[in-house]
Amino acid sequence: MTAAANPKLSLRPFLAADTALVAETFRASVEELTADDYSDAQREAWMLAADDEEALGARLSGQLTLLGLVDGSPVGFASLKAGEDVDMLYVHPVAAGHGVGSLLIEALEKLAVGRGARRLTAEVSDSALDFFKKRGFVPQQRNTVQLGGEWLANTTMEKKLKERPQ
Repeated sequence: MTAAANPKLSLRPFLAADTALVAETFRASVEELTADDYSDAQREAWMLAADDEEALGARLSGQLTLLGLVDGSPVGFASLKAGEDVDMLYVHPVAAGHGVGSLLIEALEKLAVGRGARRLTAEVSDSALDFFKKRGFVPQQRNTVQLGGEWLANTTMEKKLKERPQ
């Protein structure tokens, strides 16, 4: 098999210089991967969160944020807020389904356990429900949030974590 058939997945910490790339990944992910579950107007309102790149960079710099890379190129990111809340997890459509999201969520889980967390929570889009369910997250409640004048549904999900060995 060639390298293209087996891309090398890796992780690295988010740097402030990554903000524009992360914003683009966010926009592309929302635009292309959520169209079956959200209207054009809802997706446009959702993508507004990436327009203020300075605020996005500050948000991600204030959290434990990792980039997922394929053959050294960043194609996804995930952030952990307050030690147990998955705040953001987005993968560029070109890399969707290739294990980047799984690598990111597994890394956040290991880091959370290592820091003493007993659970992970996430506000999960309808498009990502199956992804989180396959990784042991359980739906807790349905939510409706307003973004940019549009109402979007999501689900609060939780995963109980195993305690780290002493």
